[in-house]
Amino acid sequence: MPNALEIQVGHLLQERGLKLVLAESCTGGLLGSRITDVPGSSEYFLGGVVAYAYEAKADVLKVSWDTLNTRGAVSPETVLEMARGVRNLMNADIAISVSGIAGPGGATLEKPVGTTWIGLVTNEGEWAKLFQFSGDREENKVSAVNAALTLLQNYLEGKQI
Repeated sequence: MPNALEIQVGHLLQERGLKLVLAESCTGGLLGSRITDVPGSSEYFLGGVVAYAYEAKADVLKVSWDTLNTRGAVSPETVLEMARGVRNLMNADIAISVSGIAGPGGATLEKPVGTTWIGLVTNEGEWAKLFQFSGDREENKVSAVNAALTLLQNYLEGKQI
C-alpha cells in the first residue's frame, strides 16, 4: 500500500513529464520499492541501481575510485557521483542517490550509525544533503527513504533544498 509521500511525488513527476532514476546503497532497493508501490509509476520511474559494494559503485555508476578511497561511500562526493552516473546511464531528468550507515556495524567516530547522504541531480543543479538518523537498521533505511522522497518533493514544489 503506497504512502502519501510517494503518491504526491509521483503526481508531481507525472504532471511535469519528468523521468526519475535512483542509485541506492544503504536502502537496498527500498526507495525503488516504495516508488513502484504506486500504480502507474512506470510513467515517470525508469529504474534504479542498487550499488552496495565499492565495485558496483565504480563499475556501474562510474563513481571514481579516488572518491571512494579518499572520501568513502558515505560522503557528499560519492552520492553526487552516484546520482550523475545513474542519470547518465538511464538518460533521465532527475536522479536521487542514497548512501549511509544503516547499522549496527560500519560506523566510525566521524560517521556514526545513521549517517546518511542523499544526492539529487537534475538539469537545474546538484545537491547533497546530510542526515543523521537514530534508529535501528530497518528504521534507518525507512528514514532514509522518507528523507529522499521529501527532498524530491521539495525540489519538485520549488522549495528550498
